[in-house]
Amino acid sequence: MGLQIEISDSIVQALRLPEQRIEQELRRELAIALYTQEILPFGKARELAQMDKYEFGQLLARRQVLRHYGFEELNDDLTYAGGE
Repeated sequence: MGLQIEISDSIVQALRLPEQRIEQELRRELAIALYTQEILPFGKARELAQMDKYEFGQLLARRQVLRHYGFEELNDDLTYAGGE
């Protein structure tokens, strides 16, 4: 199941971004907002942003967003460190 969000042409035209970057930037902004509000965990937020762990972590750092680190993130890191 996927989800599509319709954004009116007037809003798209008002964005101060080149057309080829609009979807990418909106994905990143939505991912940051949902992560910040603890609606999405780090792994799913970075997936939404279509970024790897390092890139998304750097993006959060640039935005001065503190990382939430719970059991899910610990398990992800342990799995990653174990090479699984």
